[in-house]
Amino acid sequence: MPYRAPVSEFSFLLDKVIGFKAVQETERFAEASPDMVSAVLTEAGRMCDEVMAPLQRNGDLHPAVLENGVVRSSKGYDEGYKAIAEGGWVAITADPEHGGMGLPLTVATAVNEMMSGACLSLQLNPLLTQGQIEALEHHASDEMKALYLPKLISGEWSGTMNLTEPQAGSDVGALSSKAEPNGDGTYAITGQKIYISWGDSDLVENVCHLVLARLPDAAPGTKGISLFMVPKYIPNEDGSLGEANSLRVVSLEHKLGIHGSPTCVMEYDRATGWLVGEENKGMAAMFTMMNNARLGVGIQGIGIAEGAMQHAIAYAMDRKQGRTPLDGTPEGTGTILDHADVRRMVATMKADTFAARAIALACGVGIDMTAATGDKAWTARAAFLTPIATAFGTEVGMRVSELGVQIHGGMGFIEETGAAQYSRDVRVTAIYEGTNGIQAMDMVARKMMDGGETANASIDEIEATAEEARAKLPDLGEAVWQSAETLREATEWMTAQGELNERFAGAVPYLMGFARVLGAHYHLKAALAEGDNGPRTRLARFYITRLLPEHIGHLAHATCGAEDLYALTTDELTA
Repeated sequence: MPYRAPVSEFSFLLDKVIGFKAVQETERFAEASPDMVSAVLTEAGRMCDEVMAPLQRNGDLHPAVLENGVVRSSKGYDEGYKAIAEGGWVAITADPEHGGMGLPLTVATAVNEMMSGACLSLQLNPLLTQGQIEALEHHASDEMKALYLPKLISGEWSGTMNLTEPQAGSDVGALSSKAEPNGDGTYAITGQKIYISWGDSDLVENVCHLVLARLPDAAPGTKGISLFMVPKYIPNEDGSLGEANSLRVVSLEHKLGIHGSPTCVMEYDRATGWLVGEENKGMAAMFTMMNNARLGVGIQGIGIAEGAMQHAIAYAMDRKQGRTPLDGTPEGTGTILDHADVRRMVATMKADTFAARAIALACGVGIDMTAATGDKAWTARAAFLTPIATAFGTEVGMRVSELGVQIHGGMGFIEETGAAQYSRDVRVTAIYEGTNGIQAMDMVARKMMDGGETANASIDEIEATAEEARAKLPDLGEAVWQSAETLREATEWMTAQGELNERFAGAVPYLMGFARVLGAHYHLKAALAEGDNGPRTRLARFYITRLLPEHIGHLAHATCGAEDLYALTTDELTA
């Protein structure tokens, strides 16, 4: 399937739009010079184009299978994973002490997006390992770090996270998996976990599971949950592999998409595990991994958007049908790309993908600045942007992939073209790591416990850019400034609601309205950086004129409260 990593787009955003220079000027990330970052992105892009992209269809047509208790990967995935591991792409942000690159998360975010656009099913494997590395770096003992991190960072071993159980989905506190002390510092882990991505693999020597379980007499709910490292093979002190642990893959889920990524039902039968962090503090440790994955999931959506867009444009540039208004002109192609509605769809794909990508990278900058400075304002900014980057990125992925099918017309509904795969693959991104509804509820509740201070700081920044643009691009600057004021009014309404359910009723439209305005802000910054009426300015004009007005409907919906939702009785809803 055609794919070209958008390296130049990342370079422009990092240099001109999202303030990455501040990260490079910190002591912690001083080695991430423009030349180094450019080289990293270029090499990662080459690997995505030449090695990963050709595997996209293989995973869909030849899914992972479970044979005699062992997962067999899709054809070609072994060579793809080898390129990822040997290139060091598993460990972009990991501590150099254990073999990592130690680069900013913003750079890893760009690389992970390219890998997602090239082959999402395979990219899921290193993404989960990256999250496990971060969790161990923050919470594991020195002995566990020394044993596991070098192997995870090199890609010899891979990592998973085991939260969900049949009766405990988003309500993790309802889990029933047990951990019983063995008396020698280890624990016997018993229980079943579902939806475990890459829960087993023939691409690596060992699969290392982080498993949430409950100690005897632990408190109910999330306060009584602990986190354990439970490897497929128990490692010896020198890192060599010992005996097989008492765990197994019961089955693989039959899924709508990402068929090359094995999603396992895992069973632990008094498997040997080691405590990670403190007893009954498992959720805090697991949230380190989950927060890493949340931004990563948003990036997956954006990567799929890029892949679906490229696929659709290639088709539109080749497909000839009907007479077009540009026939015989220098601008004309003689293909369906000349039709106004196809132009609208392609422009929407490009504009939304740019907006979502900028928001995600800006979130990465916030996380990096938090790590480098510990500044509370950066911490709050990163936390606030995370649910927006996650939910908007995945929504854009779904919307753009659907438009890709539409541009293909009837051929989009035919599996052989590959257009439908993007739409099927991306659908799960709005569900796992917390559904988009949960992301939005987090945004209007926990992320607004400061009375809206962080949200309003972002709005102040949007208005400052709009003020600057009023002199150079007055119509665009004015439109963005007015949208920021509407957003501020909706934010004031949200923070004034003492009853959280009033906020929750409009949480998703509020997040989408905020993202619409934030996307306009970054488009406007790109137009200002370009300096003339070039292609980025024309794309910004399309977004601000045609897509930004959606914020009005989103924010009107967001501030309706919950009364009308519950005025519809259960009987009426189910009639």
